[in-house]
Amino acid sequence: MPTVQDLQAKVGEVVGTSDWIQIDQPRIQAFADATDDHQFIHVDPERAKMTPFGGTIAHGFLTLSMLTALAERLPDSRIEGVKMGINYGFDKVRFLTPVPAGVRIRGTFKLLSLEEKRPGQWQQTQEVTVEIEDQKKPALIAEWIAQFFI
Repeated sequence: MPTVQDLQAKVGEVVGTSDWIQIDQPRIQAFADATDDHQFIHVDPERAKMTPFGGTIAHGFLTLSMLTALAERLPDSRIEGVKMGINYGFDKVRFLTPVPAGVRIRGTFKLLSLEEKRPGQWQQTQEVTVEIEDQKKPALIAEWIAQFFI
């Protein structure tokens, strides 16, 4: 299990790429139900076939919400001594390519900064690129800020 000092040595580097996660229609439907966003391009396969997407697509915010799950799938994702972590926000989020129902996504995480805000309170900023399997253009790129406490 890496220490915070191990992580500090990796600022500016890609710290890992996650395993793939399936984004299927039941997951998209569950997200629509949870957020009350039932736009047809997400939940109506027949109507969505008539759009330029050719079928249903994941909500952009569903793809963004998968960052935690993707981060959990990184090798050495746990840092020694961490008691808890929280989302702090984003400096940038760009949705570049729609995620069709039925594909798999994964995340590549580059550590941009890591600083101790107060004793035992660390803030990290990562550039996360979410790829869609067998597509060249990523689904999204985000600068994600999180804090963790040791």
